[in-house]
Amino acid sequence: MLHAIVMAGGSGTRFWPASRASLPKQLLPLAGPTTLLEDTVARLDGLVHPDQTMIVTSARLLDAVRRQAACVPATGIVGEPCKRDTAPCIGLAALLVSRHDPDAIMAVMPSDHVIRPAADFRRAILQAAAMVEAAPGRLVTFGVRPTYPAESFGYIQQGEALPMGPGEAPAHAVARFREKPPARVAAEYLAAGTYLWNAGIFVWKASTIIAALDERQPDSMAHLRRIAASWETPDRDRVFAEEFAAIKGISIDYAVLEYATDVAVIEAPFGWDDLGGWSAVARHLTADAQGNTAVGRHLTIDSTNTVVHTSDDHLVVTLGLVDILVVHTPDATLVAHRSHEEAIRKVVAELEKCGWNEYL
Repeated sequence: MLHAIVMAGGSGTRFWPASRASLPKQLLPLAGPTTLLEDTVARLDGLVHPDQTMIVTSARLLDAVRRQAACVPATGIVGEPCKRDTAPCIGLAALLVSRHDPDAIMAVMPSDHVIRPAADFRRAILQAAAMVEAAPGRLVTFGVRPTYPAESFGYIQQGEALPMGPGEAPAHAVARFREKPPARVAAEYLAAGTYLWNAGIFVWKASTIIAALDERQPDSMAHLRRIAASWETPDRDRVFAEEFAAIKGISIDYAVLEYATDVAVIEAPFGWDDLGGWSAVARHLTADAQGNTAVGRHLTIDSTNTVVHTSDDHLVVTLGLVDILVVHTPDATLVAHRSHEEAIRKVVAELEKCGWNEYL
């Protein structure tokens, strides 16, 4: 049976001041009227039953996630007591799913991507699941054809082409995973035509990823097994907190994928955007003749290529601005040049140093 694992524990610091510790990126309506998490859950409709959906988030976000994913049973929403990256998250999900479905196939995905159209996404997941059924030891990932030499994405180098049926997306063996490259190397990847952006979406058998993690991360898996063994006992919360905190955080890419020998990549047949910052949000909004985009009440005069994010009850006026970002919230406002967007993370770090935790 196909199970969906939605990873919803990120912090989204690049979207400060709208994104906060209690309301991070995935819980915000950044690319439309509904939140990114709501969009992710809706995308699964007709593909995976809510009973076969698990959302792994932070313990502090449990109530908010339950409200936004009301169709998913409360037992299917897991709150990690601390942040430990994607490998422990996926390993625990695999162990929990396997308790009741030892032959489970898992479709693992982030909750903060924009993917359209949903129908193409569902067909691609089914294609990946069929590839796993045909070769149970295979790990399948998704890559996106690059449109520019991005330095902020990991890359997947395509190897030999794999057989595909009519209407299926191209699939290749993975030759190698590449880390986020400098500009010169990213340009080489783009020119080569054999590299894809790593979309961070995976399909595999739960038993396969458990075996891979047992081999590569035995200490972490020992902690996770103790958590899974206590899952339906009165000691669950205590064991979860103690054992999970003892795990060393590591991504699934570094933990398993870079060492696996049977990894396939499907070139995503759907539109994909990981919304890396406010300029990415602007791509999903309608711009005026001068390239300005805005959410909320605004007035733009003699301004070009500005991005405004405010509320309907607070007016933001831009006058004579070029390439400026303005984000207004009730207690904090950000004004920045769009070329400095990556540095928004530094703002969060400085706020932490100042002890201004009420703005985090």
